Amino acid sequence: AAGIWAWARALARGSVPVGLGLLLWAVIGAGEERRQETLKALPEVNPEVLAQRRLHNELIMAALREAAETDENVARRPVPWRK
Repeated sequence: AAGIWAWARALARGSVPVGLGLLLWAVIGAGEERRQETLKALPEVNPEVLAQRRLHNELIMAALREAAETDENVARRPVPWRK
């Protein structure tokens, strides 16, 4: 009978951390879903803003590409510079 109680205590001691881990995982998972829904509802996610951001990134990449291909210091150019 003592062996059964020892096994029961060992099982309980082992299951408590597992149970706490599952509980924390469920809480964090619910918070993550809520965060994802909030991010989807932001006004910055609309197609117009995304297209404008994409164009801005393309212009920056073009400027970086040109700066990498030339020996000239492109930072010294007058502000509205063209290729």
